[in-house]
Amino acid sequence: MSAGLIQTILLVVTVGLIILFTAKYKVNAFLVLLLAAIFFGFFSFVLTGTPILLSKTADGTTTQGLIDLITGGFGGTLTSIGIVIVLGVIMGYFLEKTGAALVMARAILKLVGKKNAPLAMAISGYVVSIPVFCDSGFVILQALNRSLAQSSGISLAVMGTALSMGLYATHCLVPPTPGPIAAAANIGADLGLVIMLGLVASIPAMLAGWLFATRIGKKIWIDPNAQMSYEDMLKSFKNLPSTFMAFLPIVLPLVLIALNSIAAFPSSPFGTGVIKTVFVFLGNPNIALLIGVFIAAALVRGHADVFGEWTSKAIESSAIILVITAAGGALGMVLRASGVGTYLGTTLAQAHMGILLPFIIAAAIKTAQGSSTVSLVTTSAILFPMLHQLGWTTSPQKALIVLAIGASAMVVSHANDSYFWVVAKFSDMKVDQAFKLQTLGSLITGIGAFLGVAVLWLIFA
Repeated sequence: MSAGLIQTILLVVTVGLIILFTAKYKVNAFLVLLLAAIFFGFFSFVLTGTPILLSKTADGTTTQGLIDLITGGFGGTLTSIGIVIVLGVIMGYFLEKTGAALVMARAILKLVGKKNAPLAMAISGYVVSIPVFCDSGFVILQALNRSLAQSSGISLAVMGTALSMGLYATHCLVPPTPGPIAAAANIGADLGLVIMLGLVASIPAMLAGWLFATRIGKKIWIDPNAQMSYEDMLKSFKNLPSTFMAFLPIVLPLVLIALNSIAAFPSSPFGTGVIKTVFVFLGNPNIALLIGVFIAAALVRGHADVFGEWTSKAIESSAIILVITAAGGALGMVLRASGVGTYLGTTLAQAHMGILLPFIIAAAIKTAQGSSTVSLVTTSAILFPMLHQLGWTTSPQKALIVLAIGASAMVVSHANDSYFWVVAKFSDMKVDQAFKLQTLGSLITGIGAFLGVAVLWLIFA
């Protein structure tokens, strides 16, 4: 049996153990991914001789051992995206606390009209979930969702599902949500391209979820049971930010990051002088999101301790994301050093699966263990060593592979997913109703996202 085949079998076992311990035994994903890196590295060394356990230097060349690979992968991941993740979480926390999310939803509602309330909430979710976790976004908007459902005479099953799928679309596809950021870092994709293409690919995902909600959700009546009307809710808030200021903390950083990517094009659209330098500097994700944080902080009214208590709480909530992402980077580094990626890439290239490959892997991991973020991190770590052999080497291809993983990281949300329970609880869904609406809806939304990615692949790859 060849070393590549032995390592492939070992990789399958490793992924199975990740799923088993995160899904059944509820072990924190950080510990599971770290132990998975050690497990794979140790037994790969015992059975095939790579990677070596301890670093060694010969003829002036240092070969990293398992321990250094793990610490290097962990630290390298934090170096590349750690600040971006923390700033993204802080900005999302500010937008949540200042009522900016409600203002954005109100503006979208005015644009599409109350008669299209489900579409308005789907679009609101699409926008809000770019910086805010889908779980938090659903909680923030659920009172507005209820009020609109009641005033429109629409079942909460329709409104809850439309909002949930809108949130899910950008949560899995568009940075600065941590999952897509981590996958982009593991794949080595340009973050600006991931954002630009992700915003496009998430539109068919959102629309698929909205259509599903309006067609299937209307068959299930759930009383909205709103505590106050939409009009009374707006009156209950004081000092809400303007529509322009509510959108600005999200839009400006995304534009700056996109300009950074455009400035780096080989054709040098902004030239090679001062203008390019300015766009590259301001569009660096660390700088762009820092600007977004300070704009979001400017929305605060009153005497809230924005840069003290609020920032501290946001940083605390980002810690678990950071360590999970970094542990995924450690696993990826070990896999790359083992050579299993080269073997699998060469073998799978002959199967001509195309972008179905990342979709299948990520969907299996998501469905089995529940977390979209873990699915994004793990799948991207597995795929990176195969990219060259599979012929996925250009910037657009790498960005679209990240999006293919993100699309499948929605498939499917069920009882092992915390988001499933958030949607069910705040939409008054019975468990069987949640399976019909949230689980089947996430399948349809994920397929919609993948079809969007597939079209973009035909155009850009």
